[in-house]
Amino acid sequence: MSKPLVAVVGRPNVGKSTFFNRVVGRRVSIVEDTPGVTRDRIYAEAEWCGTHFALIDTGGIEPNTSDVILSQMREQAEIAMETSDIILFMVDGKDGLTHADAEVAGMLRRTGKPVLVVANKIDNPKNLPDHFYDFYELGLGEVIPISSANMLGLGDALDRIVESFPEGEFTEDEDITKIAVIGKPNVGKSSLINKLVGENRVIVSNIAGTTRDSIDTPFQWGGEDFILIDTAGIRRKSKVTENIERYSVIRAVAAIERCDVCLLMIDAVEGITEQDKKIAGVAHEAGKGIMVVVNKWDLLEKDNHTMKNFEKEIQKELPFMAYAPAVFISVLTGQRVENVMVTVKSIAETRAMRVPTGQLNSLIADATMLQPPPSDKGKHLKIYYATQVGVKPPLFSFQINKKDLMHFSYARYLENRIRDAYGFKGTSLKFVFREKGEKED
Repeated sequence: MSKPLVAVVGRPNVGKSTFFNRVVGRRVSIVEDTPGVTRDRIYAEAEWCGTHFALIDTGGIEPNTSDVILSQMREQAEIAMETSDIILFMVDGKDGLTHADAEVAGMLRRTGKPVLVVANKIDNPKNLPDHFYDFYELGLGEVIPISSANMLGLGDALDRIVESFPEGEFTEDEDITKIAVIGKPNVGKSSLINKLVGENRVIVSNIAGTTRDSIDTPFQWGGEDFILIDTAGIRRKSKVTENIERYSVIRAVAAIERCDVCLLMIDAVEGITEQDKKIAGVAHEAGKGIMVVVNKWDLLEKDNHTMKNFEKEIQKELPFMAYAPAVFISVLTGQRVENVMVTVKSIAETRAMRVPTGQLNSLIADATMLQPPPSDKGKHLKIYYATQVGVKPPLFSFQINKKDLMHFSYARYLENRIRDAYGFKGTSLKFVFREKGEKED
């Protein structure tokens, strides 16, 4: 099931990130604090009144450059137009309407996508400032007054967001594995897709993606149906700048949200970059299947240790997804490209695997005997019961005596024991801990 994407856009310091953090902090599908995952988070899954959606904070990736504010806003708005289903246009309720606001509003009106205007920093909605009504000149309909800092009006804004989602448009075929090829520009994404679809494959058809500017390509491999989501197909700007490359994270979000397995492509010559880490972090936090595809392997001078050393580098730079297998290929020569789909199929099967409850509890009991749970001020953590409650990604629920006693390190220890026993290669494992008597969400 694909979730709609909501992009929060607006000029700097209007409160985009505060709004993002308030919404995400109120309720996120699974909260995770994993060392190594980039902290300048610009994407999260959120829920309001039973409706799940993905939220993008464009302000979270604004580069610190000397560019004028208007040019930064244009770039943010362009990316939002390409990737989102709903655009939340945030303005500063204290400053009033600015020329930059009006310029971006003109761009947003031409998108054809739903745009909601939210005036932030309105601390008293019952006593609106006179300049508040100037925002109606933007021609984008009702202006919703909120105060993200004081958590006023957020419910009204979220109600409007959820009401704007098109009904039935985000349902996907659950039986077909969807593959997103992600990575920074010029790493070989399009070439890999052409190779996978064009050689010994049967192309069923080419169809436009749902509401996002990506291309879905259904194809068959090994007698099974797959769908490739081509993020590289999103149009490039005529003027390529460092800023635009930074925004490729946002472009990847739309494809990651809809896929089952991500192929994170890395340039073997350049190695792992900060951009690669950010994109990998988004895929990991979204709970998708992940494999690292190291392209241009033919361009490296190699010895008997080159591949092993590169694998160590991957583990060092991407420690939060040590579970992800790596494939070293050359799209140009075709070297080991066939291993990509073999690994994709294995990961898809792993993400759907279930561990019987009896076996899981026996495993946890043995693990706690080998390494007793932590304690604090004489009070010991007790694990009463564990069960797998979901798949894609595998989700495990633990009933314990006190959440504060479940340290991250011990949760990681339990995860390692489960992986030792059942593998789960290529997929993250999600844990939720509940105290006795606590109801499920």
